[in-house]
Amino acid sequence: MIVLAAAPTARGDPAAFYANSFGTAPSAAAMSAVGRALFGDPSLSASGTMACATCHSPLRAFGPPNGLAVQRGGADGSTPGVRAVPSLRYLQNIPPFTEHHSDDEGDDSVDQGPAGGLTWDGRVQTAHDQARLPLLSPFEMANPSIGAVVARLERSANAGQFRKVFGERVFEDEVSAFKALLLALETYQQDPTDFYPYTSKYDAWLRRQASFTAEEARGLAAFNDPARGNCARCHPSEVREGAFPQFTDFGYAGIGVPRNPQIPANRDGRYYDLGLCGPLRTDLQDRTEYCGLFRTPTLRNVAVRRAFFHNGEFHRLADVVRFYAERDAHPRLWYPHAADGRVRKFDDLPDAYQGNLDRTAPLDRHDGDQPALGERDIAAIVAFLNTLTDGYRP
Repeated sequence: MIVLAAAPTARGDPAAFYANSFGTAPSAAAMSAVGRALFGDPSLSASGTMACATCHSPLRAFGPPNGLAVQRGGADGSTPGVRAVPSLRYLQNIPPFTEHHSDDEGDDSVDQGPAGGLTWDGRVQTAHDQARLPLLSPFEMANPSIGAVVARLERSANAGQFRKVFGERVFEDEVSAFKALLLALETYQQDPTDFYPYTSKYDAWLRRQASFTAEEARGLAAFNDPARGNCARCHPSEVREGAFPQFTDFGYAGIGVPRNPQIPANRDGRYYDLGLCGPLRTDLQDRTEYCGLFRTPTLRNVAVRRAFFHNGEFHRLADVVRFYAERDAHPRLWYPHAADGRVRKFDDLPDAYQGNLDRTAPLDRHDGDQPALGERDIAAIVAFLNTLTDGYRP
């Protein structure tokens, strides 16, 4: 039996998923090419209008193409999602989900807590399972079964190329055909040119091919400074073991972002998106210490986004940085007010779980305190974050 890839699964054993069960032995280049075509094919969706690229635009670092808090999909193309669309770039080093992660340069005694996994709540463990998710999601491509996906693929304009790659009889077994589809999408999403190119100004600066402006250098200093931004605590910026930084520690944090009324699900006052403990993830529902925690995304290409955080509440990068600085020092500027005038702080998380929220600097202030970052620091950090956008040419 020919094995297509020697990559281990999250469990450490060679993946049966990668064993060749097709009529040909497809090359990685051929699978990537057909995967690229399928990534942009809306005919694979129930509505006929949504492709992977609809929400993960190549022009926006494979993130959302617009500033909407959530995208619309489903069988009729109008069903709203419940979370902002994350970028698909720089996912290649995210480890499988674990409740006890250690990444302190080999010191296993340092337990970071939950880390890893794909999506905002880490419920997907492998790249091919990530490719499966939108195909079957009721508010994305909304196929009712793998058979429905395969039937649409067989009728699509890419069916001929798909047969050439995986064999003329690939559609005779829907399980095998669906596996081939996931392989193609997964292989394409491992293409370094598109998905982890490391072509930002920061990467050029690390290679000593570019210099920072005074504003960018000031922003990096504030970003790293534990007494000011302290951003590098969760978004490490340094080269480690020869690898360029991912700008995420793969961990989970509760930030207490204000509730976003633009998400239709939030019109129900009883509905809360609790991240690790539900509602989309179900295996940790009883782990109340995880409620309100979401995976820390990479900050690479963050400046091309137009909706930030898991609920898309903010639309300007400066407001994101300012929120970190002022969440506790000036909560009245960020949260709604009750009828009696009191600030309804952390209005998107039940009181019982608010102890899970991050209280580390700069999120350690009290109402009326001086924020850890001033406007000059905020502007400088935004200037630095713009250096993380791919496509820079020295």
